[in-house]
Amino acid sequence: MRFHKECLNCKKLLVGRTDKKFCDPQCKSAYQYQIAKEQPERFYDKVGNQLKLNRKILKEYNKGGKVTVRAEVLNEIGFNPSFFTHYWKNKKGDVYLFVYEYGFLKKVEHGSDKFILIKWQDYMKK
Repeated sequence: MRFHKECLNCKKLLVGRTDKKFCDPQCKSAYQYQIAKEQPERFYDKVGNQLKLNRKILKEYNKGGKVTVRAEVLNEIGFNPSFFTHYWKNKKGDVYLFVYEYGFLKKVEHGSDKFILIKWQDYMKK
């Protein structure tokens, strides 16, 4: 007894096993991709995507090893300082937040928010 007489993706007539749902692997893949797209984004996917975006932004703006950038510039392109992987505290007590190997410290200079961007160095190991 055949339950699915046509491919769930392309609607072509199925030939072969009675429990067959797709005509080929490409249709199965396309169908599963479409179903996954319709699902709400999972929490871990949101976190991972934001970390990737933060790293990309920090890498792009930190070409010199240590750079100061206005916070509004980074925030406008999607940077979210609430997402980071680890932190490092320097001898002065400043806590740099890191997204993998790129770090940032939020400072207020002359009334405007800025980020000091750095790259992880060997001396920062504990």
